Amino acid sequence: MAERESSNFIRDIIRTDLATGKWGRVQTRFPPEPNGYLHLGHAKAICVDFGLAAEFEGLCNLRLDDTNPVAEDDEFVKAIEEDVRWLGFEWGGVFHASDYFDQLYEIAESLVARGLAYVDEQSGDEIRKNRGTVTEPGTPSPYRDRSPAENLERLREMKAGKHPDGAMVLRAKIDMAADNMILRDPLMYRIRHASHHRTGDAWCIYPMYDYAHGLSDAIEGVTHSICTLEFDNNRAVYDWFVEKAGFEEPRTHQYEMARLKLQHVMLSKRRLKKLVTDGIVDGWDDPRMPTISGLRRLGVRPSAIRAFIDRTGVARADSLVARDLWDSVIRDDLNAEAPRRMAVLDPIEIEIANWDGGIEWLDAPDWPHDIPKDGSRKLPFSKTLYIEREDFAEQPPKKWKRLAPGVEVRLRYGYLVTCDQVVKDDSGRIVKLVCSYDPESKGGNAPDGRKVGGTLHWVSAEACEDIEVRLYKPLFTVDSPDAEEDWESLLDPESRVVITAKAEPALQGATGHFQLERLGYFATDPDDASIFHRVVQLKSSWGKKPAETAPAPRKKPAQKPAVAADYRPEDAAAAARFDTLVAEGISEPIAGVLAPNALLDALYVSALAAGAPAVPLANLIASELGPRDGLGQLTPEALAALVLLADSDAVNSNGAKEVLDVLIAHGGEPEAIVDARGLRQVSDTNKLGDMVDEVLGAFPDRVEAYKGGRKGLKGFFVGQVMQRSQGTANPQLVQKLLAERLD
Repeated sequence: MAERESSNFIRDIIRTDLATGKWGRVQTRFPPEPNGYLHLGHAKAICVDFGLAAEFEGLCNLRLDDTNPVAEDDEFVKAIEEDVRWLGFEWGGVFHASDYFDQLYEIAESLVARGLAYVDEQSGDEIRKNRGTVTEPGTPSPYRDRSPAENLERLREMKAGKHPDGAMVLRAKIDMAADNMILRDPLMYRIRHASHHRTGDAWCIYPMYDYAHGLSDAIEGVTHSICTLEFDNNRAVYDWFVEKAGFEEPRTHQYEMARLKLQHVMLSKRRLKKLVTDGIVDGWDDPRMPTISGLRRLGVRPSAIRAFIDRTGVARADSLVARDLWDSVIRDDLNAEAPRRMAVLDPIEIEIANWDGGIEWLDAPDWPHDIPKDGSRKLPFSKTLYIEREDFAEQPPKKWKRLAPGVEVRLRYGYLVTCDQVVKDDSGRIVKLVCSYDPESKGGNAPDGRKVGGTLHWVSAEACEDIEVRLYKPLFTVDSPDAEEDWESLLDPESRVVITAKAEPALQGATGHFQLERLGYFATDPDDASIFHRVVQLKSSWGKKPAETAPAPRKKPAQKPAVAADYRPEDAAAAARFDTLVAEGISEPIAGVLAPNALLDALYVSALAAGAPAVPLANLIASELGPRDGLGQLTPEALAALVLLADSDAVNSNGAKEVLDVLIAHGGEPEAIVDARGLRQVSDTNKLGDMVDEVLGAFPDRVEAYKGGRKGLKGFFVGQVMQRSQGTANPQLVQKLLAERLD
């Protein structure tokens, strides 16, 4: 696939600023608060801040916004520095908001002296109450019009420690009737008699974030200040403080990008801290945590995190990134880095009845044929082996390709074996399988060319090692735990399962990353190499709809069930991409359209990153865009929005095609096109119920005929409702409502 530049509107802004001469340099900053460990959302900010600075040969500072002495600690500072370096970035300098406490205070006195700030002695509750609402202006503080001299005197009293916590605050004097409520005299300083981890007891008043942040940027000479969308309303007060402090144009400016939101992952630092303090997890670096330290312990490599951030891009609109994209990126990153090994998690014993050769050491390659690396290890084959219990079925279902009575399978790198006898204990549980092997099938191929259905992984029971394996699932059972108030009730009690597995000898004392064949990618714990963390499974199970099927490509009429070879491209790179798509749940016909087409695949990846569900997205691209010559004005973000509308039944398939035609021809927003053309599908039960009742009331004779056995009339009733709704009724819901009334 051709190299592509990830979506990043801030990159375009920087290019324009440099081209027009607004700025002759680029300087960014990464400004975390040292009150916890960094998480995956911070990783996005790190990659964007440091990445853009490097791209334009500029500087990125690491600045710790340490304005809250109660929550901050040197432990967090050290962890932040370690995480940034581990991700592969180096800062231009390390700074702290506390470095500027003197300057910030001098600016505050200047604003007070000019009548632009005042000391307010209202309580916190009174200030909140008097701020007003989005429809009503705020009420000015009774202290708002005190003279600059009086305000300056009280500010100096605050600084000198003459007043207790909460007695008064310093506020900017802006506009208590502003539509943007943040401009309604925001707080600048509060009293807090607390020791600071860097300045000790030198200060008992501390600047508020909104006041300190923009001014710290300006003091450092930051050109492009990048933050997330929840701070878009704060931009106005950011600009106000920087301007009123006297910084000249061009002044630093704030740009907001969408936060990273990943399916099943919580990225609220406050809530993550509660998981740690309540002992729900084992610490900030628990492998189930989305912290950078937790991902590092799990075995995710920094290159995978950087690739994931690049794949998701930088957008203005929030979206939930599919979990399978995250898993896919990690698999791609580890594929050529993790040598292959074998282990059995839930063993069942196999006895090779006709084996009498002791232990035979087989040669097993470390890498599959498509990875250009050398290396192999010796694998012991013996009379007694272990396979996975789930790889045997006494009464196998249809199309079963693993071991069963009388069935022959291939033991990877070893021999073909057939199950001859099943041994059970007194409770009826299977404890052993007695098998026979074909001595002529070494390497897994029969000399007579007969075909074998399945290939199983295994280990020798007489020469194996016990290893501790930890299997992980997301901590939360819902897609968006950050959006849930009762989030603690949504924790998955089985998010970590610890088992003792049987492993081949090559894993004894081994460290690093390994693919345990058919089980997933694993990494040894950095502090205890006897523990193997499963980093990611080999196949994704996220976001699949069991009943969903994909249409066959238009060029191939579906006369009979197709096999993978009909769709898998011959080109090696396209074939590898095909395999990845199929592993992620995309049907083989659809993967066969996307994999060899760089344009369509790039569109799929970008729209997936913008939040579109994978399977319906891939189906739409292959069936509707595959036959076209180009994409016209269609953008990945618009396509993702359209797929989400269709997937939520907001628009039916015909309406979706109509919107797609408009997007290709003219661009635009799918929601607006749907509403402008009257395409929104009606799924309101009450509204549709009224239509159904009208139709049934209009044709009483046909209702009687239906109840008398003419069931084919249901199609007539559906058509009448669709006619009344001008084609916008949800047909599935119409059928359901009709069934409730007629059957």
